[in-house]
Amino acid sequence: MQRINDDIKTGQLKKIYLLCGEEAYLRKQYRDRLKEAIIGDDTMNYYYHEGKELSTGEIIDLSETLPFFAERRLILLENSGLFKSGGEELADYLKGDTGSTYFVFVEAEADKRSRLYKTVKDTGYVAEFKVQEEAVLKRWIVSRVRKEGKEISGQAVDHLIRMTGTDMETISRELEKLFCYCLDRPEITGSDMDAICVKQLTSHIFDMVGAIAEKKQKRALSLYYELVALKEPPMRILFLVARQFNLLLQVKELKKKGYANKAVGEKVGLPAFIAGKYMVQADGFSEEELRAALRACVEAEEAVKTGRMNDSMSLELLIIRYSS
Repeated sequence: MQRINDDIKTGQLKKIYLLCGEEAYLRKQYRDRLKEAIIGDDTMNYYYHEGKELSTGEIIDLSETLPFFAERRLILLENSGLFKSGGEELADYLKGDTGSTYFVFVEAEADKRSRLYKTVKDTGYVAEFKVQEEAVLKRWIVSRVRKEGKEISGQAVDHLIRMTGTDMETISRELEKLFCYCLDRPEITGSDMDAICVKQLTSHIFDMVGAIAEKKQKRALSLYYELVALKEPPMRILFLVARQFNLLLQVKELKKKGYANKAVGEKVGLPAFIAGKYMVQADGFSEEELRAALRACVEAEEAVKTGRMNDSMSLELLIIRYSS
């Protein structure tokens, strides 16, 4: 990110940029910043396309078009899929001089082994936006809140992340709601979040499994009933509970082997600070309990599919069994 910031600040822009990675909020932020830096509000020399319909030949033809009364022309392609397959011809083309044409590619996924990825890395710049670490998210939230002339405590920031998860677009959306809700007040509190913020499903499941681990049966069932009230299908909840137990088992086994938070996170595909929370939750179960819980999830699904039990009762009994 700092490299792009420096390029924009100095005006020494690369001809080709690839913005990729899981964090959609940052991809969009830097997409818009690069567009502004390259052509400003010039719409005559700007071409945007989202999707896979555009052929490589068409992209090359667009690149050959000269800018209209300007020094630069920008082609911005989003989710083209060319960094997974089919980008070889474009890779060869981009090795040469693209003249006055600049390219910005925005992709959720990009194969680092692809020829196009390697070409952009060699001739332009690749920025990979990963899920941000907890400390970074906290600083960003506090900064956003202060820009609105408000305050937020560290405890309230923690509460917001617990509710929304780590996705910055989700956090940003909930912050906008909070700014409106707290319009006439100087501070945003956890109570405000409870009043209007939408708790993410994965966060709900994490809390429910945590309550099961702590043998807080009433709390676990209450969280389950909240999900049912929100019209979440019991079988989807069961799938996510099974996924949670499976992640906890993996985390517990890795912790047993001596892996630290960051290494565990890399192994199971979680940010280090989230992996740390899973490691704490995993301590509430033995390996045998987690394996048994996974088997119980499979059995519960089978009982529903064979008609021996309805979906809601099957999941309730599972929660009661492991929170007793």
